Amino acid sequence: MCEIIYRYGGMVDKFMGDSIMALFGIPHAKPDDLERAIACAVEMQRSMQAVNAHNTELGYPRLFMGIGINTGQVIAGTLGSELHNEYTVIGDAVNLTSRIEAFSLRGQILLSEGSYDLAREFIECGQANHVLMKGKQLPVRLHELYATHRPRHLEVPRVEARKSPRIKVDFPMRFRILQKDHVMQNSYEGTAVDLSYHGLQARLPIELEAMSDLRIELSTSLMNTQSNHIYAKVLRTQARETEWLSRIEFTGIDDMGHNAIKQYIDQTIAQRRV
Repeated sequence: MCEIIYRYGGMVDKFMGDSIMALFGIPHAKPDDLERAIACAVEMQRSMQAVNAHNTELGYPRLFMGIGINTGQVIAGTLGSELHNEYTVIGDAVNLTSRIEAFSLRGQILLSEGSYDLAREFIECGQANHVLMKGKQLPVRLHELYATHRPRHLEVPRVEARKSPRIKVDFPMRFRILQKDHVMQNSYEGTAVDLSYHGLQARLPIELEAMSDLRIELSTSLMNTQSNHIYAKVLRTQARETEWLSRIEFTGIDDMGHNAIKQYIDQTIAQRRV
């Protein structure tokens, strides 16, 4: 990844765990900084295909990378003391970039509204997504990059899709089984352990067949009383000791309920980027 960043004229600022922070236009700005940053991001995602092909040969799991791109003003300089110092950038634009990256899914490249506006003439993007972020009063608009046409045509490889961010949760849920559009009388309690915009994973006391239809009631702290009934379908179920782990997709949820779940997920992700 470092080789690709330097090849496109970027600078590796630092490593943060398994993340790389790269800068373009620092210390000297050029007219095509954003163009090269976007092309660099696409090349990085394309290089992951070779990484995963090699991993597959060795019997290792596949790896996925998300990338966030933002354009803005920063303070750049050498920070630290005589014992230790480093050249870096600080500012709101840096913080926003980190939070954008936190929303990127496997294989995604997400652009801020500012970067999108500057590059819209030479890029292709999907439908914009509005997310809530820590430190921002209004939702932030993010654009998923599909392709760029500068300095040459490059497409972001499509990998195993995820429809939304997912977070680990631990809250009770109650559900009833639907049969021929009728809600059955028996009610069961389970625990949601994984939540996304469009579904959840739950530990359940009974085994449910794939494609079973459910009516779910989530925690009232997440949903209000007018919108806590969600209709859903079981995608798959696995036995786990004395219970079952089921992947469930929402099939019917009102706007109020969907917005409540989305806001909960966005705020949880935002808290990870202090």
